[in-house]
Amino acid sequence: MTDILPGVRETAVSRADTQRRPLPTATERVVPLRHPGRWIATVAVLVVVAQLVHGFATNEFFQWGRFAYWFARPTILHGLLITLEVTALSAVLGLIGGLVLALMRSSQNPVLRAVSWAYIWFFRSIPLIVLLLILFNFGALYESLSLGVPFGPSFLTVPSSTFSNAMVIAVVGISLTEAAFAAEVVRAGFLAVDHGQHEAAAALGLPRRYQLRRIVLPQALRSIVPAYVNQLIGLVKATSLVYYVSLLDVFGVVATTSATFSGDIVPLLLVATAWYVILTSVISVVQFYVERHYAKGATR
Repeated sequence: MTDILPGVRETAVSRADTQRRPLPTATERVVPLRHPGRWIATVAVLVVVAQLVHGFATNEFFQWGRFAYWFARPTILHGLLITLEVTALSAVLGLIGGLVLALMRSSQNPVLRAVSWAYIWFFRSIPLIVLLLILFNFGALYESLSLGVPFGPSFLTVPSSTFSNAMVIAVVGISLTEAAFAAEVVRAGFLAVDHGQHEAAAALGLPRRYQLRRIVLPQALRSIVPAYVNQLIGLVKATSLVYYVSLLDVFGVVATTSATFSGDIVPLLLVATAWYVILTSVISVVQFYVERHYAKGATR
């Protein structure tokens, strides 16, 4: 008689035991696996959070009454409107510029690739506050801007003072920087699409515009959306720098009001913090739904 291997014998015995074991009745309760470490970590985190909340709520230095007074004052809301305008205009112009630069960077033309690379390298290297201050003093560097033949006649000349508006300076400065970062985000999204997708679409004879709109772009957006929304959140916070070019956004209003009401510096700073948290939270919620839309068919 042939001997049965030990592993096979154990499996057979276990199967036999399982068959003989009575099934659990309806009154028997399944006890879940205990995780004491998880409970200890949860309690520790809750204790720390409770301490932080208690510290914020009971510390009179924060002056929550003054915070409630300033939170929705008309001057604060006007500054918030400026912040939203600068953010919206810079986001749109920066994204358009980023798309153009990404296409130039992916072009077969070496001149376009070189210009795009130089733009991205230059504007990613300059701190935004430095760029805004340069644009703020642009009128001292150039009295006018001309469009024409290099070293030849000019067809159109515009005084630099035309662009000396604080809103224009803020939007142009932030958009120039935003386009450089957005270009890399968009380019990374297109590179994330497997090259086989392009080849399969071409093998099917699909037009290039259809390939881009229905095959490449939906897959690229899965990579572009999270990175670009992260960039947008940074853009919202970067708008606080426009205060240095004499544009009073929500932070600028808080800074100037604090100079007048020196006893309310902390509650005013908390007001600015609260509004920035609200704005970034709204963007995060929109990101969640956009990501869920483009993740259809990719996640299970």
